[in-house]
Amino acid sequence: MSEVTVRELRDHGRAVIDRAARGERIIIIRAGRPVAEIRPVDRPPLTAEVLLTRWHRLPPVDPAAMRAEIDEALDPAPDPAIGPADS
Repeated sequence: MSEVTVRELRDHGRAVIDRAARGERIIIIRAGRPVAEIRPVDRPPLTAEVLLTRWHRLPPVDPAAMRAEIDEALDPAPDPAIGPADS
């Protein structure tokens, strides 16, 4: 949660509202004291039908290829130009 003064809210209201719309909770401060809170509106939960529709649109994933890419990123093969790693 972040804090914004009344002056900042007045001068940069659109940016503050955009931050709240992205999910941030913002406390409004006047004379050094919290006086209000801006927060995102609760959204209704997605239905099972919408979730299934979105799931069916996902691209196919090859688990073996994905695992190989993760392994390579986390534990890359040693570079012969550098030499063996010291343990």
